[in-house]
Amino acid sequence: MLEKEKNTFEKTVIVGIVTQNQSEDKLKEYLDELEFLTFTAGGEVVKRFSQKMERPNPKTFLGTGKMDEINLYVKEHNISTIIFDDELSPSQQKNITKIVDCKVLDRTNLILDIFAQRAETSYARTQVELAQCIYLLPRLSGMWTHLERQKGGIGMRGPGETEIETDRRIVRDRIALLKEKIKTIDKQMSVQRGNRGTMVRVALVGYTNVGKSTLMNAIGKSDVFVENKLFATLDTTVRKVVIRNLPFLLSDTVGFIRKLPTQLVDSFKSTLDEVREADLLLHVVDISHPDFEDHIASVNQILQDIKSADKPTIMVFNKIDAYKYLTIDADDLVTEKTNRHNTLEDWKATWMSSVGPDNALFISAVNKENFEEFREKVYEAVREIHIARFPYNKFLYPEFKEAPEKEEEEEE
Repeated sequence: MLEKEKNTFEKTVIVGIVTQNQSEDKLKEYLDELEFLTFTAGGEVVKRFSQKMERPNPKTFLGTGKMDEINLYVKEHNISTIIFDDELSPSQQKNITKIVDCKVLDRTNLILDIFAQRAETSYARTQVELAQCIYLLPRLSGMWTHLERQKGGIGMRGPGETEIETDRRIVRDRIALLKEKIKTIDKQMSVQRGNRGTMVRVALVGYTNVGKSTLMNAIGKSDVFVENKLFATLDTTVRKVVIRNLPFLLSDTVGFIRKLPTQLVDSFKSTLDEVREADLLLHVVDISHPDFEDHIASVNQILQDIKSADKPTIMVFNKIDAYKYLTIDADDLVTEKTNRHNTLEDWKATWMSSVGPDNALFISAVNKENFEEFREKVYEAVREIHIARFPYNKFLYPEFKEAPEKEEEEEE
C-alpha cells in the first residue's frame, strides 16, 4: 500500500545556490525545508543540485554547464518537475523552460500550490486564488504552451489551468474581482471580531509545523486538523477557552515560513488581523528542530512587518519530548561543541534566560508535559490584561460588592 502511494508522487529534483550571503550549511537547511515542502505538495525528491555562484545568473539562474547537467538528468530519469529554492523572475522561468522538458517551479509557486491544496473555506480559496493570480500575471508570456505540455500536477492547481486565464486582461479583471470579494469578507470578519465582545484575545503564532494546532486542541478541547506536514492548518480557528473562572478567546493562525511569498502576506490580511488584534501572543517554537533559532527570527521578522512585534508574548518551546541533544565524551578533544550538544537546561541558561521565567515555557503538547505550568502562566498573563481592562470585575474579584464609582455616588 505504501509502495503504491509512493509511486503516485511526482519525481522531482530541487535546486539551490551557494553565494556570499548563503553558505553551504545554510543551503542544506533551506533544501531540507524545500524537500519537506515538496513532499507536502505530493512530490518525491530524487536528487538535489547546487552550484557556487557570486550571484544568480540573470538569464537561467544557474550557469550553462549546470543547466545542461540537470537537463541530462531530467531526461535519463524521467523527472517531471524541477523546483528552485529561490523565486525565479519571469524571464528566468521562461528561459529555463526552453532548456528542460519538464515543469519549472520556484519556492513561491510551490508554497502557493500547497495553500491551494489546503484551502478549505471559500474565503481561504479566494485568498489563495488572488495570490496565485498576482504571481501569474507577469508570467503569462508563453505560459499556455508550457501548461499544455505539463498536464497538471504540483504547481498547476488554481488559476493557470485554463486557456482563458492566460489572457492578461482577464487575469487583471479577476484580480480586481477577488480583491473586492476579499474586501467584503474582511468587513464581515471585522464585524465578527467586534461581536466577540471584550474578552481577552490570545493568538498562537509560530513557524509552520511547530505544533500550534496540537496545542490548540489540548488547551481548547477543540478538534483542529493536525498532520505532520507543512501548512496543515490554513484557515484561522477561534475557540473560547476557560482556565479556572477566566474565559478568553484563543485563535490558531496560519504558520509562517522563511521566504514567505509577499503575495500571501498581502492576500491573507484578514487572517493576519487575528494576530494584529490579539492582546497576547503565544509564540510556539519546535525546539526539536535543528534550525529553531532561525525559525524564531523569521517569525519575529513577519511580526515586525505586520506591526505586531511589540505585543505581550510568551515563548512556548514545544516538542521537548522529541528534543535530542548530542553527547560529547569528557575525553573527546576533537569534536567541537555546538548548540546541538545543549541539553534543555543548557538552553534555559542561554539567551532564553533573558526572556524571563514568566515568558518562556518548555512543554510537550502531545504528551501534555509541563502543561499545568503552561496553563498557569497563560492564566496569569490573561488575568493581568483583564485586570487592566476591567479593574473592578466582581466576577473575578468577589471582594468588591460594588464598583468604587457607584460607592462614591452613594456617599454623595
